[in-house]
Amino acid sequence: MIVRIMGEGQVKMADSHLTELNALDDELLAEMESGDEEGFRRTLGALLDAVRRLGTPLPDEALEPSGLILPGPGATLDEVRQMLSDDGLIPG
Repeated sequence: MIVRIMGEGQVKMADSHLTELNALDDELLAEMESGDEEGFRRTLGALLDAVRRLGTPLPDEALEPSGLILPGPGATLDEVRQMLSDDGLIPG
């Protein structure tokens, strides 16, 4: 799966890592629903770090269709709320 982090680029992720990413996505959703800004910032950072750590960056000139688009690290809680579908950031 190709993941795009807004403002950073694309990363190729093995499907085997989706379970870990889904757990972070569920935590992020819970924090957003409760309005926990501090928890949201922490979990968004952990989600982005996991994508960077587990994935392989694609060259800047590569432009592959992204299966998942994540907000950048500076995204606000309200911006991410607008990006969400009913399923969260990561399709289950």
